[in-house]
Amino acid sequence: MSVACGIVGLPNVGKSTLFNAITQAGAEAANYPFCTIEPNVGIVAVPDERLAVINGFIETEKVIPSSLQVVDIAGLVAGASRGEGLGNKFLAHIREVSAILHVVRCFEDGNVVHVSDKVDPVGDVGVIDLELIMADLDSVQRALEKTAKRARGPDPEAKADQPVFEAMVAWLESGKPARAGDWTAAQQARLSRLQLITAKPVLFVANVSQDDLHGQSPLVTALFAHAAAQDAGALALCADLEGELASMDAADRAEFLADLDLPRAGLDRLAQEAYKLLGLQSFYTAGPKEIRAWTIRAGATAPQAAGVIHTDFEKAFIRAEVYGVDDLVACQSEQAIRAAGKMRSEGRDYVMRDADVTHFLVGK
Repeated sequence: MSVACGIVGLPNVGKSTLFNAITQAGAEAANYPFCTIEPNVGIVAVPDERLAVINGFIETEKVIPSSLQVVDIAGLVAGASRGEGLGNKFLAHIREVSAILHVVRCFEDGNVVHVSDKVDPVGDVGVIDLELIMADLDSVQRALEKTAKRARGPDPEAKADQPVFEAMVAWLESGKPARAGDWTAAQQARLSRLQLITAKPVLFVANVSQDDLHGQSPLVTALFAHAAAQDAGALALCADLEGELASMDAADRAEFLADLDLPRAGLDRLAQEAYKLLGLQSFYTAGPKEIRAWTIRAGATAPQAAGVIHTDFEKAFIRAEVYGVDDLVACQSEQAIRAAGKMRSEGRDYVMRDADVTHFLVGK
């Protein structure tokens, strides 16, 4: 699927360090602003315990998890909406992603330069929010100007767009991001054409020190309260530690996490939260060659899911044979699932459920 999360934040908050840990792609991480000039793109696997459950009952040659595209975007500074720093590049790149992972520095370290010379998570978020709001405001005002001209004529779409765009201008001028508004479905449909940055879902990522791995400092508390007020998600992790963990094998990683009293790696939590942020879910195909998790949007139909495997499958879809992972656990094998009458035959209107295991029947 063509979806991506963009890692954003002020310079030197740990964006590239986190990206390196996620993808092990070697993006440059340096202690000065703008070391990431062009966006680095990588793929991160989405941890999924259900794959191991399926593999416990179905032998296979390989197991392939779902994945997400992650983009490390150049740091933003005040004035970006007017082209300051790398503002124009930043805004162009962030418009292309589906969701935002906003990394926020929540640690003190005199050896790491802060662009505003003080660590203030909520203030840092405010800098970026303001720049994105100003960029969106400029976009909507320009769209409104063109729409208003057309609305003076017989254009019914322009007449319908104009009050919606005017409402968005007023909303952004109040200093609030587009996603925080209570827009109707009809309004959202018209606003979606504007591809507003502040309409994208956001997950705040508190980058903490190794002395605060559970994210209990006042800096983290303040950021989490701000996220809750925006109805946004938030989690704490240590980007430096995640880099160390990413270089370990599974056994050493598990032992290290246990020593630190951490139930799981921060990157595992990040990948899963990002997956949910994008409104995605997984279905599985399972056989002797591979067990694989496939990514679809929540609400996708069976033919649409088949099309993720191969575009031709959506058109040639006949039906899907479906069961749940829980059915496999209960019955121990696909043969037993069939014998128990739990293998369902679903048609074109079937809406896929999270954790469906599916065999697609397609025509030629």
